[in-house]
Amino acid sequence: MNREQYDTEPRYVISVAARMLNVQTHTLRYYEKIGIISPHRSRGNIRLYSDRDIALLQRVKTLVDDMGINLPGVEVILRMMEHIEKLQRQLEQLQEELESMKGE
Repeated sequence: MNREQYDTEPRYVISVAARMLNVQTHTLRYYEKIGIISPHRSRGNIRLYSDRDIALLQRVKTLVDDMGINLPGVEVILRMMEHIEKLQRQLEQLQEELESMKGE
């Protein structure tokens, strides 16, 4: 199992995730309802959170609690962060292609 698979492996039920983040379970349900997080669902429809989900929720918690940003603002910031990460991956790919072309 590579790092990507490990980070996205659903492993924590909602009560454990809430304890890890020091929030109430209803907070995690609300974040799911408004689209901030989409935890995996088991066959029995139980929410399962991955390490990546926990990291995202920790970011959300920091933005809300420490920086005073409201949830619509958090959603904008998360979309921007996702877009920046996508652009960074594209840039790295183009740099690799350029380096390989120089070596030919």
